Order: sequence, then structure tokens, then C-alpha cells
Amino acid sequence: MNNAKTDHIGNNKNSRQRKRNQPAPQDCGVRPMDGKTKRCTGNFQGQKEIRTDCHVANGLLNCTFLPKFRQTEMNQVNETSAKLESDFFRSLSRLAEHYKIEPFAKSDNYKFPYNINLAISDIKGKLKKNVLNFHSLRFKKENDKFYVVSEERCDTGATLFYIPVIPLFRMLNDKKRKKTAHLLLSVFSYLYHIADIPYYRQEGSYLYYEYEILKDWIMDDPYEDEEDNRVSEIEIAEWVGDKIEQKIYNRENLTFFDQRIAHFDAKDDFDTNCLILAQKTLAIYREYPDASIFRNASSMFDEDEEYLEDQIIPMEKYISFYADNKGWLAETVFESVNNQFQEYSETQEPALIQCFDGQKNETKDLAFEERLFELLHDLTDLIYDYRQLSDEKQ
Repeated sequence: MNNAKTDHIGNNKNSRQRKRNQPAPQDCGVRPMDGKTKRCTGNFQGQKEIRTDCHVANGLLNCTFLPKFRQTEMNQVNETSAKLESDFFRSLSRLAEHYKIEPFAKSDNYKFPYNINLAISDIKGKLKKNVLNFHSLRFKKENDKFYVVSEERCDTGATLFYIPVIPLFRMLNDKKRKKTAHLLLSVFSYLYHIADIPYYRQEGSYLYYEYEILKDWIMDDPYEDEEDNRVSEIEIAEWVGDKIEQKIYNRENLTFFDQRIAHFDAKDDFDTNCLILAQKTLAIYREYPDASIFRNASSMFDEDEEYLEDQIIPMEKYISFYADNKGWLAETVFESVNNQFQEYSETQEPALIQCFDGQKNETKDLAFEERLFELLHDLTDLIYDYRQLSDEKQ
């Protein structure tokens, strides 16, 4: 595991299983023989060779197969319903208008319910092609009214977005990187105050609890060794964490953000990359001045309003500031978190659900979340680069 970069949740990323191909119908392509087998009369030439008129493959390729019903999409449909059909296509028209895609062209060749299945298949293909974060499309019934519901979802890639603070502390004490560190202070302050990313020294945060558990475990460990640095690692993580939080809590880092960028003079590639990161952060801050990373978090409840805390990983558990990405403590934290996350089946992610039931839909997207997650990737990469540069100096 490379702790300098964002780390993948769990030891194995679950991949979506492909559905097995359905067997082709046997009533097309293969034709019956055009003659009967003759009785044996001593003719040693054998039976007359019989062949089909054309290649079997040609007949198969010329066949058209209607889409099969999916119970999850049509489980509320028990019989032909003119109202259902009317509501569905009216709702589908609203969806097409919302996403600015071509609506499904109805045909008299296919009657209900095949026309609905064809329309769903058609519109899903267009949404996958034209909507960046398209995730799913479903059919819903509510108070005798039928409509379609779309979901867009920001794919986080089963990644731990943990931002180490100890490298920033070291950078602040590095005379060569002092101004660069102040640029990153503004970035950290934005993530702390505006993006609302949890901080591991705040009681109630997920990682605060994890560090406390490890601390208690070490204190109760009868193993004693003068070279055992585990306790000192935790003490440093706590002390530095408190110091950095005091610094990024100061909102002057945001007030003077643009001035720090304007007066920054990059000395090398690392400085240049930090400047680019700061500019990206300021651009996001100006465009979304109050946006939190959790603003579009998907629901932790199922349709029966049951809280699924044992099945879904909440966003605040895999997005956070933490102490460091190097050493025994970092490895132990990652191992503990990954082991816990193996017990979950889903991950909470930024999502947008649009109901095309006739009510006005807000014009929303997940552009902010996409940009912010990209920013977190870039930030952890820069911290890794700084550690590499620091190691080369030693």
C-alpha cells in the first residue's frame, strides 16, 4: 500500500459482475430438412446429403430480439395499463428535455409493455453517453402516478481521501518552502472551513476515535522496549495535529488567499505545482463559496426509512485530515480502517436524484464534487512529492 497517495478502500475493489448472455431462441436460423431418410436397399452410396438453404449464422443475425423484462423495473406492472403507459412517456419526455437528449421515438410496431422496455433501454444508452455521472434509471409508482427517476453519482473509486498534516508542519519550518507552505495553508483552510472536511483532532470525528483506540491499545500493551516508538508517534500526531488546526482555523488564510497567489514566485517545479493547486482551489472557492463536500451526499436510509449504518460507508469516514502517511501509526490506521470497511456493502457518495413527476427540477450537477475530489488527489500527490524532496536532502 502506498500511503503517500490516496488509498483504495478495502483489500479488493468489488467489480460489477457481467450478466451471462441469454441463450438464443431455437426457432430461427436452423431450418428442418427438406427430405426424409430413405430405407436401406443395398445402395452403398449412402443417404443423400441434405443441407440448409443458407448459413445458419445469417438467419440468426437477421433476427430481432425484444428486450427481456427486468423485474426490478417492472415489478409494479401486473397488467396492461393505459394510464401507466401515458404517465411513463410523459415523464420520459420531461427527462429528455431536462438532459437535452433526443426523446425515444415511439413506434406502433411495439405495444405495451415492450414499448416501455425499449424506451428505457434507449434512454439509458443516451444518458450513459451524454451525462458524465449517470448512474441509474428507475420506474416509480406514487399515489397511482407513474414516473421515471434518474440518479447521477460521483464515483469516488473506493478511495480513502486522507490528507496528512505533518508534512505541512515540516514545510512551515523549512526556510526554503515557507512561502509555499503559506499557499498550502490557504488550501487547507479552505478545505477545513468551506469544504467541511473532518479533522482528526476533533472529538466526534471518525479518525479521532480510531487514534484513541490505538492509543488505549498501546497503553495496555505489556510489551516494553526502549526502542518502541509507538507512543511517541501518537503523541507527535496529537501535538502537531493541534498546532496545524490552530493555523488553518485562522480565516485570514482565506482573506489573503488571492494575495498570496499574486505575490508568489515559484522557484522550481514543486513550487509551480503548488501554485497551480492554489489557483484551482481559489477558483473553486469563488465559484462555490459555501459548498460543502457533503452537500449532495446520498441517503443513508432505504425506502422504508431504515438507517443503514451497518451497510453503507458514510462519506465522513473516508474523507478526512489525518496525521501522516508514513510510519507505524499510518500503516496501523490504514489497516484498521480497511478491515472495518470490508464489512460494508456500499459507499455513500455525492449523488443527485431527479424525479420527473411534473414538479420543477432544479438545475444541478456534480461538477463541484468532481473538481474537489480531483483537487484532493492533486494535493496528496504534492505532499508525496515534498516528502521525496525532503528525503533527498537528508
